Amino acid sequence: MGAGLAEVVARAGMDVVVRSRTLDGAKSMLSSIEKNLDKQVAKDKMTVDQRNEVLSHIRITDSLNDLASCDLVIESIVEDLAPKQALFKELDAVVKPDAILATNTSTLAVVKMAEVTNRPDKVCGIHFFNPAVLMPLVEIIRPITASDETIARANAFVAACKKDPVQVLDRAGFIVNALLFPYLNNAVKMLEAGTANMEDIDTAMKGGCNFPMGPFALLDLVGLDTSVSILDALYAEFKDENFVPAKTLRTLLAEGKLGRKTKQGFFSY
Repeated sequence: MGAGLAEVVARAGMDVVVRSRTLDGAKSMLSSIEKNLDKQVAKDKMTVDQRNEVLSHIRITDSLNDLASCDLVIESIVEDLAPKQALFKELDAVVKPDAILATNTSTLAVVKMAEVTNRPDKVCGIHFFNPAVLMPLVEIIRPITASDETIARANAFVAACKKDPVQVLDRAGFIVNALLFPYLNNAVKMLEAGTANMEDIDTAMKGGCNFPMGPFALLDLVGLDTSVSILDALYAEFKDENFVPAKTLRTLLAEGKLGRKTKQGFFSY
């Protein structure tokens, strides 16, 4: 997701610093961006000059100190609260006081990240969807600590990225995932009950609801580890049985079959 976010921002003509824990990791993200831009050039959707212009806005680093002068920092690490809180503490100590610290979390409570900083009024959620370059929607999540100015700046940033912001309060799953994941989870439970096989369930939801992909293909795209984390967070907040991850999800997670990222999930890739 980090590479996609950087590409979106750079395409909008804004300078972006991509920070990874290792320089090799940062180089890998830059390489991913370059490959995607090269594909656009090959398809005549972008000129070489336009490609080079986008890349001129991107700088990579393995040091948090290189983020010190940024106006906005978007965190996009593993969907686990503890490491996110640890990173927000570090960012709060490094980044200039008037900068916004945002999270790209898809489910976790933003206020839990805000409360570990000395600038809770300047923390919010800016949730891009994957793949960020293609998906037009961005959820702007407002924790109870965020100021009006912070939310206004977040919306202005998203608009500058030529994306469509929607406003949502800081509740698990926000809008999209709170509605989407009960559906995905129940598709797995339907498979477990023997109602239909994976291929037919996917085909039915594409043909009957005009969805671009079925639930099992989408779970593999999102990642089964991320999916289980989202469901766990939803259940922790709402205590609704629809949010209890299906047994098959737990089994595949334990086997390390996480979807496309591991070449094996519900389907093989």
